Amino acid sequence: MKSLLFSLLLLLAIPAWAGEAVSVGEDPVIEQRMVNLAEELRCLVCQNESLAGSHAELAEDLRREIRVQMKAGKNDKEVIEYLTTRYGDFVLYRPPFKPLTYLLWLGPLLFLAIGGSAWYATLKKRRAQKDSPVDEKQIAAAAQLLDEKQ
Repeated sequence: MKSLLFSLLLLLAIPAWAGEAVSVGEDPVIEQRMVNLAEELRCLVCQNESLAGSHAELAEDLRREIRVQMKAGKNDKEVIEYLTTRYGDFVLYRPPFKPLTYLLWLGPLLFLAIGGSAWYATLKKRRAQKDSPVDEKQIAAAAQLLDEKQ
C-alpha cells in the first residue's frame, strides 16, 4: 500500500520536472508580430478560438505560414490579404463591411427590429381590446359553479 501511495506521489510530481516552453521562432520581433496578428484571426478548425490559442495542426501550419510571409518582408495587411484570398473572410474575427457580409453585420439589428415590431403590435392589440361587460347569466353561472365547489 505504501509503494502504491509513493508511486502516485511521484506521478503528481512529474509536472515539476517540465522545462520552460521554447519559442518556435528565431526572431522575437517576428514572433511577437505573428502572435498579435494570430489573435485577430480565427482558427479554421476550432472556429471559436483564435489562431494564436488553437492547438490544431492546421492552426500550427497557418502560424508557420504567417511567419514565412513576415520573413519575406510582408506587412500585416499583406499577410491578412493573403489569408483572406486563400481562406475567405471567415478567417477574420472582424470581417469587412461589404455586400457579402451585410447580413452578418446588420442581422442582429434586423432581428431586434422584428422583435420590437412584434412586441409593439402585441401591446397595441391588447390596448385595443376592451373588457366586454358581464351579463347576469354569466354572473349566475359563476355563482352556481362556486356553490357546487363548496
